[in-house]
Amino acid sequence: MNRRHFLQIAASVSALPMLTTTGRVFAAPLASPRFLLVFLRGGYDCANLLVPYSSDFYYQSRPNIAVPRPDPKSDSGTLALDSDWALTPGLRNSIGEMYKNKQVAFVPFAGTEDLSRSHFETQDNIERGEPAQARGDFNSGFMARLSSTLTSKAPPIAFTDALPLTFRGASDIPNISLKSVGKPAYDDRQAAILTSMYEGHRLQGAVNDGLELRAHVAKEFETEMNQANRGAVSAKGFALEAQRIAKLMRDQYRLGFVDIGGWDTHVNEGNDKGQLANNLANLGDGLKAFAQELGAEWKNTVVVVVSEFGRTFRENGNRGTDHGHGSVYWVLGGGIDGGRIAGEQVKVQQSTLLQNRDYPVLNNYRSLLAGMYVRLWGLSPAQLATVFPETKAADLKLV
Repeated sequence: MNRRHFLQIAASVSALPMLTTTGRVFAAPLASPRFLLVFLRGGYDCANLLVPYSSDFYYQSRPNIAVPRPDPKSDSGTLALDSDWALTPGLRNSIGEMYKNKQVAFVPFAGTEDLSRSHFETQDNIERGEPAQARGDFNSGFMARLSSTLTSKAPPIAFTDALPLTFRGASDIPNISLKSVGKPAYDDRQAAILTSMYEGHRLQGAVNDGLELRAHVAKEFETEMNQANRGAVSAKGFALEAQRIAKLMRDQYRLGFVDIGGWDTHVNEGNDKGQLANNLANLGDGLKAFAQELGAEWKNTVVVVVSEFGRTFRENGNRGTDHGHGSVYWVLGGGIDGGRIAGEQVKVQQSTLLQNRDYPVLNNYRSLLAGMYVRLWGLSPAQLATVFPETKAADLKLV
């Protein structure tokens, strides 16, 4: 094997889920709770998802990109959820149907105390799960601390190219990029080379387990991938990726993380049509597919969709929106108390904007997630303090 081939294989190994023999793949009890965090990186425009259609100020602030008000005569337009809020049309047949079945709730005015409006700082702030005044520990994420607290109750996995910050600080956290799931697994020759390279090394067990998991996943989805775009995930393939995630979480894992990019809409955002609407529609289709793939186990599953911040309430000169503050979180699950807009709220008008530009944050993400974790796993106050230091759980009774 020449040097180029060696480097290619070695690079691929670094992307494998690194499981030690103590973290080998196993089947967790079906009835145990599942939690998946979906992180929309880029700061999505929540005001064009959950539309404050009762606010004239919304339509004055967005002359080009506002989503139209609901039309009672239309079965394809904006979907009214209550007297103040409506759902963008592209999610009507996915998230909208799940909302009617009380399997989706929305929490507006949600987010973090971070006012930097920096993608990287705010994403890191959320993934660490520490109070804003705390010194940043970039080797400890809140999902890693949760995983360590739950021990064997919730086997963890990150569906990402590299281990995300939120899972740093715990041992045996596998990460696997589903972008490569349709590609052939290592052949016998490559597997033998890798095995011999690490024979007797402290990473031998991790490499063997990584090869085993890659082969397992590739085999399980080979037929499915061959039916979709010649084995490649399309640009609209989140639904397909979500089905793969569901298959793994249904049988093996209970604590998952996945991130999705493409939400930084500074230019030509669109309204009920355009780049944001297309992204939201794909996300909705994926989440619906995730729920369907879980089948009866959907009732034991909770999914929370977050983003680092919202966008400016007013549109900018490029028919887009800039970095904001408060966002809208989604909570989904077959057993949640959904079909409602939850959490603390204010009327959407100019006087209630933060710094006359953004949604304020009235529902802190740590408190929101802490309340859910207490209900899902019965965390004690001491355990909760480990996961989210200096945080009081907010019980919105969603789960």
